Amino acid sequence: MKIVVLDGFTLNPGDFSWESLNELGELTIHDRTAPSDVLRRAEGAEALLTNKTVLSAETINSLPDLKYIGVLATGYNVVDVQAAKKRGIVVTNIPAYSTQSVAQMVFAHILNITQHVAHYASEVQNGVWSSQLDFCYWNTPLIELAGKKMGIVGFGHTGQATAAIARSFGMEVCVYTSKPENSLPEGVKKMELNDLFHNCDIVSLHCPLNEETKEMVNSFRLSLMKRNSILINTGRGGLVDEKALEEALVEGRLLGAGLDVLSAEPPSAGNPLLKLKNCFITPHIAWATREARVRLMKQAVENLKAYMNGNPINNVAGNE
Repeated sequence: MKIVVLDGFTLNPGDFSWESLNELGELTIHDRTAPSDVLRRAEGAEALLTNKTVLSAETINSLPDLKYIGVLATGYNVVDVQAAKKRGIVVTNIPAYSTQSVAQMVFAHILNITQHVAHYASEVQNGVWSSQLDFCYWNTPLIELAGKKMGIVGFGHTGQATAAIARSFGMEVCVYTSKPENSLPEGVKKMELNDLFHNCDIVSLHCPLNEETKEMVNSFRLSLMKRNSILINTGRGGLVDEKALEEALVEGRLLGAGLDVLSAEPPSAGNPLLKLKNCFITPHIAWATREARVRLMKQAVENLKAYMNGNPINNVAGNE
């Protein structure tokens, strides 16, 4: 079997081996693939693996040997799944590999905003603490999480892991979910979306991006949020109307925002959110702990093995 990885660098920049995948066939790995190079590099491949390289209907229909597409991520909107299904091509994804890592990043952002960890580390390095008369020094509000309300939009794997951490901090947890309330863990309250934005001190986004959720965090919902509340987005950048968020942050209506994703990645240098002192942005790395990437690689291999054995798993195309 000819196997081609179109954009393997983000999964494995060199800190572990591709050997387990190499054992399954004739493997070619490209760190990145420009749109103009996709057809040339994919020619003759039975199996293509992609993370962010787009496989459109036109591309899929131009590859007669293609039988399998493995998405090296949970989201698979980079693949025209319907076109693949019409061709009988199996399309797999990697669910739940980064659950704990993403939940961890949620609280990295929350703790940074409430305790100003980066700010105070910088102040100490710049000698500010050393010049003080007292044994301690602070020049921002410091906020305890216990007793605060944590709103979680979406209650899949990462939403549930985030809720568990919030509960361990003594927070009240409110969730917007299609799950029935009697199926939720103890201490987790179901709430309508607008009520959640209105009542919670922190809102964290954990839902997929689709037509219904696109820019769900808009001017109206931001206006519902408590003054000095916090927005966290480790889901998809398109969930947030970034212009509306900029306005809310500039006007001081929110205490801050912690974002690991943006609508365009990497962002343009002119994106105004990059300059705001109360907007803290990490470069889409919540998923990228080594532990999570090792799990991703292992599951990608298992997905391809299952296909080769005639029993596909994690098949989002729904064909066999």
